[in-house]
Amino acid sequence: MNITPTPLGPASIPMDEVKRVKALGFLHRKGTDLFNCRVITRNGKVTADELVRITEAAAKFGSGEVSMTTRLTLEIQGVPYENIDAIRAFLAEAGLETGGTGAKVRPVVSCKGTTCQYGLLDSYGIADEIHERFFKGYSDVTLPHKFKIAVGGCPNNCVKPNLNDLGIVGQRVPGFDADKCRGCGKCQVEKACPVDAAHVVDGKLSVDPEVCTRCGRCVGKCPFHARDNSVYGYRVYIGGRWGKKSAHGIPLKKIFTSKEEVLDIVEKAILLFRDQGIKGERFSDTIQRIGFENVQAQLLGNELLERKAEIIAD
Repeated sequence: MNITPTPLGPASIPMDEVKRVKALGFLHRKGTDLFNCRVITRNGKVTADELVRITEAAAKFGSGEVSMTTRLTLEIQGVPYENIDAIRAFLAEAGLETGGTGAKVRPVVSCKGTTCQYGLLDSYGIADEIHERFFKGYSDVTLPHKFKIAVGGCPNNCVKPNLNDLGIVGQRVPGFDADKCRGCGKCQVEKACPVDAAHVVDGKLSVDPEVCTRCGRCVGKCPFHARDNSVYGYRVYIGGRWGKKSAHGIPLKKIFTSKEEVLDIVEKAILLFRDQGIKGERFSDTIQRIGFENVQAQLLGNELLERKAEIIAD
């Protein structure tokens, strides 16, 4: 029987059992027979009643401590191996589940863009839809590796969407009426730009599209209404990651204006990863291996969704 080795001495739990309960959301604490129980939240949110049940579970079956992970799940600390089945049943009575590990879609994270003064999209709303459609809907779909998704309400990138396998960032694309621009010596649009993308050149406002982050803070600042119109949208990054190997996600060339189209992009990315990824590689490795332009063309096309049943069945 294989026993899990640790720097603090061997634990008494067989390695295959450690692996089995990890898939249920119980992470082994090295050198002990204790586990941390990962409780799934809805983007970090639980109800007051659910929170009471979690604290009761921590006191009854664990060490009495609860911690928050970087992915906005809750972990009940110090659960003895023999308490695993009991704590899962106790949490399930309140509709709570454990998990969030393994080579599959992980729980989504988002910033508070829905309520933040800088938010350009309903981050809570789209995260809830991703949670239901892809974390829960694809819970039985095995991928080459874990697949992390993050939603940022604006280009401030508070939850680092571009460091996830797939990141969504709120956008506000400003319009420009050149006929109304007076080329002011003290341009209010230029003053409002936080990334120094806007400048008056030869008597007209000029904005560098490579520098502009489409944060929308310049909209409505022109007293002559040259910058009043705008379109809200979504920028999608693919192939980000952090850890031992890090990579910045690359944005798709299109700024999407339809939430449904963005959700389809998420699904196509998951399907592509399952279909063309190699076991053990992250999505960033898949993109690098087969080429970003190839991946982008597939995500902007429809073939992956047309082959969905075939890809999932393989």
